[in-house]
Amino acid sequence: MDLKEFIIPAVDIKDGKAVRLYKGNPDSAKIYGNNPVEIAKMWEEKGAKHLHIVDLDGAFEGKPKNIKIVENIIKSVSIPVQFGGGLRNYEAVKAILDIGAERVVIGSMAYQNKEETIRLINDFPEKIVIGIDAKDGKVAIKGWLEKTEYTPIEFAKLFDDLDVWGFLYTDVNRDGALTGANVEGTKKLAQSLKHPVIASGGISSLEDVIKLYNIRHYGIYGVIVGKALYEGRIKLEEI
Repeated sequence: MDLKEFIIPAVDIKDGKAVRLYKGNPDSAKIYGNNPVEIAKMWEEKGAKHLHIVDLDGAFEGKPKNIKIVENIIKSVSIPVQFGGGLRNYEAVKAILDIGAERVVIGSMAYQNKEETIRLINDFPEKIVIGIDAKDGKVAIKGWLEKTEYTPIEFAKLFDDLDVWGFLYTDVNRDGALTGANVEGTKKLAQSLKHPVIASGGISSLEDVIKLYNIRHYGIYGVIVGKALYEGRIKLEEI
């Protein structure tokens, strides 16, 4: 895997627009475009090999709210799309897979309804990514608003023996803050698991990406990059 492929651009949708949040705060949304479909196409044109789409309205409200936009993105690009945000039941996950998402990210549901999550993993092998959002060392759910008693490794171990695709590890305290990735936390998690880990949160420069890329042999598949791309700190087309 080359460095460009390692970077997964994020398109976060709120109120129908492409935005970025600061440390998961819904009131901190900065708008980067009124048309998320055009933004997704732009990243593909700049050389992205896959995309990470988040329905922020869905994450906060508990059910996907921007399905039509997501469907239009999937139809408009030829690269794989991973989707997360508000997937709290079997039907919601199936609906996203039915419109062509390559993978779906489940976070709150994995914590609140382990049985249904296992059913999804069994019915859609290699399609389910378990989202692990860490806040102050504990897994957070419901759009990062609620902390659980699990550490990231403890939570991941509940699913690591099943046919999941892998895990998405986000350090919420760094997300959108451009403070640098939690390299040590990501490495520790990836080392402890059989399935791959995607890193997320805090990427501020190409140097941050390279730090994770250089330890990918521990099982780190890629890194989701948002604000650093939107602010021009990383230029995908120049890699």
